[in-house]
Amino acid sequence: MDNFKATEYILQSVNTGKQFKDSGWTLDAPDEKEPSLIRAIYQKKQLNVKDTSHGIYKFADWLPVHRALKGSSAPVTFKSEKLAKHLGLSNLYITFSGYWPEIGSNFTTCSFKETEAYSVCGRLSANEKNILVVASAGNTARAFAHVCSDNNIPLLLCVPEDNLDALWFNKPINPCVKLVCTRKGSDYFDAIHLSNLACQLENFFAEGGAKNVARRDGMGTTVLSAVTTIGKIPDYYFQAIGSGTGAIAAWEANQRLIEDGRFGSNKMKLMVSQNEPFVPIKQAWEADSRAM
Repeated sequence: MDNFKATEYILQSVNTGKQFKDSGWTLDAPDEKEPSLIRAIYQKKQLNVKDTSHGIYKFADWLPVHRALKGSSAPVTFKSEKLAKHLGLSNLYITFSGYWPEIGSNFTTCSFKETEAYSVCGRLSANEKNILVVASAGNTARAFAHVCSDNNIPLLLCVPEDNLDALWFNKPINPCVKLVCTRKGSDYFDAIHLSNLACQLENFFAEGGAKNVARRDGMGTTVLSAVTTIGKIPDYYFQAIGSGTGAIAAWEANQRLIEDGRFGSNKMKLMVSQNEPFVPIKQAWEADSRAM
């Protein structure tokens, strides 16, 4: 996008509070032994929301991006009527991230994962020659393939063969996107193992998953959409989760919005859900254990 100015930010260790510059693709705090996420600290403490023509980059003040890629769309928040009435609620809002052109939501892969892919790939330098590696069982792979294909970004996808049906597209994919599969009967963790092997090769590097500040802050745009539409931080926030990265993203967005000062000081209650049989967060919660 023309005239786009890279977002100014530094990184911080959640564990120690130590701050440091982003070397370009920093995923861990330097010289720290204890596991910890890192967090982006943005120069602009108040969020200036741009118009919808910027897509997801309307929230660029709080995205760790160096450029705006073409084809993005931002989540859209609207006040619920029918569901609110059914539930007996008068102040229910829905944030939609999918394909619903009538309300201005144009996620062409129909997946929330586009919020991550456009942010992560926007963090990449336009001159990056090495190959991004992403492991996925479906939606994430489709989102990254779409974004990288449209913007000519080299990508290697690692996907279980049994999940190939999830990789549908509305147009042919650019040859800069390559696919490798783990054989039938394998699962997402096998795809992750394969991606780790690929990253040991020269010129390949890992996307980083939850460790990547761009992935989390891209996911957090759902909260930014909700709060800037409602005008205040909500009391409750409902979201389905897989690994729980989205819940962390929502919490971090909540913290920034409190610091912004215009939306209240409320810490919203995160109501997260998982579908059987894949319920690792529920199991860890019930076991009161950080170890899965």
